[in-house]
Amino acid sequence: MTREPAAAPRAANRTSMPDDRLRLIEIEDAIAGIRTQIATADLARQRRGKPIDPDWYHRARTALRHLNRERAEILARQNGRRRRERLKDAIIAVLRERCEPAAWAEVLEQARARVDEEAR
Repeated sequence: MTREPAAAPRAANRTSMPDDRLRLIEIEDAIAGIRTQIATADLARQRRGKPIDPDWYHRARTALRHLNRERAEILARQNGRRRRERLKDAIIAVLRERCEPAAWAEVLEQARARVDEEAR
């Protein structure tokens, strides 16, 4: 029914994007592939005048339903992250306005050091 996408394009993009974004791309590709297969089967049905295999069609629609559900969950998580990122940006803007330039530079230096430690 569905084919596994080629591993090479996924491997090439994996280093540059977050996992959720990559998974979302994979899901959308799989959804498009299943929809294409359903449309192709329908065209063949019209040409031959015979019905589509109901078991295959049910499996394809079930796969679409599960992929759409996973897509919705990822998008909901991303929306939550965006809200937190906007809040963080607002907090940073307020603190930057209140701090002296030297104090702000020290805060940035400490934050960068923490990020570097976590990356190790």
